[in-house]
Amino acid sequence: MSITAANPEANDCFKHTFDLPVESSGVMACGGLMSAPVCLIENDENGKLCVRKQAKDILDGIKEPVVVVSVVGLYRTGKSYLMNRLAGQQSGFALGSTIESKTKGIWMWCVPHPYKEGHTLVLLDTEGLGDVKKGDEKHDTWIFCLAVLLSSTLVYNSLGVIDNTALEKLHYVTELTENIRVKAEVSGDEDESADFMRAFPSFVWAVRDFTLELKMGNKPITSDEYLESALTLKPGSSPQAEQFNLPRRCLRHFFAVRKCFVFPRPASTQNMWRMEELTEKDLDSEFLEQANTFCHYIYFNADPKTVSGGRTITGSALGNLAEVYVDAIRSGKVPCLENAVVSLAKIQNVRAVEQALESYMTEMLSMAQLPMDPTDLSNIHTVAEKKAIEGFINMSFNDNDQIYQQELMGKMYDEYQQICQQNGEESVKQCEAVLHNVFDKLEKGIFDGSYLKPGGYRQFRVILAQLANEYRTRTQSQMMSEEVLSKFLKAKEEVGNMILRADESLTAAEQEKEVQRLKNEILEQRQRGLEEQNKLQEQAFKDMQRTHDEHLNQIIHQMEREQERMRRDNERVLEAKLREKDALLQKGFEQQASRMQRQIDRLQLEMHEEQKSKPSKISRIVDGVSAAAELIVPSFVPKLLGRGFSAISKWFN
Repeated sequence: MSITAANPEANDCFKHTFDLPVESSGVMACGGLMSAPVCLIENDENGKLCVRKQAKDILDGIKEPVVVVSVVGLYRTGKSYLMNRLAGQQSGFALGSTIESKTKGIWMWCVPHPYKEGHTLVLLDTEGLGDVKKGDEKHDTWIFCLAVLLSSTLVYNSLGVIDNTALEKLHYVTELTENIRVKAEVSGDEDESADFMRAFPSFVWAVRDFTLELKMGNKPITSDEYLESALTLKPGSSPQAEQFNLPRRCLRHFFAVRKCFVFPRPASTQNMWRMEELTEKDLDSEFLEQANTFCHYIYFNADPKTVSGGRTITGSALGNLAEVYVDAIRSGKVPCLENAVVSLAKIQNVRAVEQALESYMTEMLSMAQLPMDPTDLSNIHTVAEKKAIEGFINMSFNDNDQIYQQELMGKMYDEYQQICQQNGEESVKQCEAVLHNVFDKLEKGIFDGSYLKPGGYRQFRVILAQLANEYRTRTQSQMMSEEVLSKFLKAKEEVGNMILRADESLTAAEQEKEVQRLKNEILEQRQRGLEEQNKLQEQAFKDMQRTHDEHLNQIIHQMEREQERMRRDNERVLEAKLREKDALLQKGFEQQASRMQRQIDRLQLEMHEEQKSKPSKISRIVDGVSAAAELIVPSFVPKLLGRGFSAISKWFN
């Protein structure tokens, strides 16, 4: 038997994961880690499938990509034990020790991925199939279909050997095309096998209590070769041959990646009923080695869950996806992947905008201490915006026309505009307070007529200049200081002229010269205020440009990741079809091999067209982001400059 070296660290990673205080629910531990599985999908009081709110709430809290591994198979075949091993725990999913099916519905356990940083491993343990007491074959079919639809890796668990009987028991796979649609509308002659391959998870067959020797003739074979040999098609077109080939052909056509593990019996018969209590030293060493190899394979080879278009989904999206599929089943419809993505996009994009905006405001309010320098506020805005956009990009779905992105840009800039306005108003208040304090001496002199005497104007002018310098020194860090001073000096122009006219020590020519000098100084001060406003305007345009660039860069980066994932998916499907064509030719299925070649040609053409369309997609994204920026910029700057000074005008009028 060919076995990859086991990696004991794979299980050690989780040993202390759940040694944490548990919340009152008994499910979530500190840091959002699940201390035990919960039911994700169950039957309601009317016998219809439904998503349990508790599990949905847990998934809603997972904002990172999820690797979803589900296990299906006949009841009482030890499925739950494998899931517990993947969770790094001795117990969790119910194992049971009787002939009754223990797991009902689909149970979920979310744990940090031991090797993929920033990913969550979602384990789905399904209700055992074929329990005669249920008497509801359609229920089993939907459980199987949901496991396929929700997972990125599907583990099929069976006992004994892979023979015709075992394959006949896997009849659920032959019904997938009847119970799942990839596209909403399909032409009669359109082949969907490539679409199914792209959408379906990788397939792992776990054969339990395997007692045979892995040999073909006298030549040792691997467990993978054993599986592929079992899936060999029988020549001929008789009803018997078609019945024999149907499950094998479905597995070949639906699952591009197939893997097999064979496990010996884990323990003696008397110990099997207490598997949860057994330590590793109580288990068969070969079984333990295979179990570790199995876990190692899943950890390193199970991909994050994606939907059509190469879009990686988060825990939140997985919960919404489960509800979309279950709602379709409850309404009597066939779950459709294309429709599900459309429904998911509406749900995710609305929430993506809401949560991104909430993230932005939380960051801004926690970091911005008003009033502050506009450049510092802009830097905080940039950090908060980047974080918000990252969250939006990760959660949003198929926002191809940037509708929701434009909505987010507008809402963030509305909020930023409000904060900038508040910053200006707070700065005005502080400058006004300093102004009142500094110029109080001058105001008292004006009020009691101290300057209405010969030489009074020169005294007024000296004090005014001294106090203006003192004010600038005390408000040099305030963004509105020059504008506030400009308004003040303009308001004092008439007072200055009155004092000037009352000063009999000055000649008419000197008075006229002083009037002009006072006007010039007021104009110079007004120019300082305008320069202050121009800086704010320049900062606003810089902020908008950075917003434009940040949105653009992150969307293009996301698109490139999705296209790379699509390319890998297409190559995976292409390789599978090329292998299948060769296998058909070797067995003499020339007509079917020819049909497979046409599928290969069509897939290669699609891949070529997809690559050609990349520049136009990028161009469309650039246009969409630029259009959003053009809508926002013209309205942003005038409001920022105009509304921020309203308090000053009221104070001086």
